[in-house]
Amino acid sequence: MRTLIDIPEEDFKLLTQVAKKLSISRAEFVRQSVAASLAPHRRKMNHAAFGAWSDFSEDGVAYQERMRSEW
Repeated sequence: MRTLIDIPEEDFKLLTQVAKKLSISRAEFVRQSVAASLAPHRRKMNHAAFGAWSDFSEDGVAYQERMRSEW
């Protein structure tokens, strides 16, 4: 997905220099930076799903079949 952002000129210049030094495009550098910044948040969200079904006494497959039988 494309997005438009405003970056201070000083940061843009540094971003350009670092990307060039790493032999990658500015866009790739930004993608990598965003991914690195979001990684801790992704882990938190993934961990929240583990064990989510543990409070239910019914087997997940049985629940699914029961729900589908209503169709």
